[in-house]
Amino acid sequence: MKRLITFSFRNKDLPPFSCELRGSRRRVLDLPLLAWLTVIWVLLWSSLNWANVLTGLVVAVAVCLAFPLPQVDLGLRLHPWGILRLAGYLLYDMYTSGVRVTRQIFGDHPHRAAVIAVPLRCRSDLMLAATAVAVSNVPGGSVVEVRRATATLFLHVLDADRPAELDKARRTVRRLEELTVRAFGTRDEIDRVAGPPPPHPGERPGDQEEDA
Repeated sequence: MKRLITFSFRNKDLPPFSCELRGSRRRVLDLPLLAWLTVIWVLLWSSLNWANVLTGLVVAVAVCLAFPLPQVDLGLRLHPWGILRLAGYLLYDMYTSGVRVTRQIFGDHPHRAAVIAVPLRCRSDLMLAATAVAVSNVPGGSVVEVRRATATLFLHVLDADRPAELDKARRTVRRLEELTVRAFGTRDEIDRVAGPPPPHPGERPGDQEEDA
């Protein structure tokens, strides 16, 4: 006997966080979209109760069945252990980077800044964006450009007095890329970040150090 409703964790051919309805026609519903439409329905009624939640869910299913969206796999996977590792690393890096930036601000000698190019190993839009967000959340560096064609992040760093500091910044970006992919990436992307990092290109005159 065929199931009326099949969730994605039972059928690996379905997109993540989705369910399949079987009837006269096969329909695939996106669960996060259903949840978001239900939330909007409850907000419209300005009252959180079981009647509004169930009514909103029915309306959300009806809307998704009446106006089906094309199936799109964003390449997002959730790895609980990888998410914990990424969160722990971000918290630790935010603290240590915040202390280092504070010392630079109140230091006696001025520091020089630089814009460096860091090529990444994963080229998917989702992993590029997620890595850029993770890097921007850490004090001491900010992403000024993401070059999609070459999967390259251009990062502004505050302390560029020594080449070792620039190498350290590149290693931090690649470490964040690896942790981000291991938290949200596909199996192919995880295998890719397990390999050696691509060599960074030579600094261009327009990307060289500038006075901070």
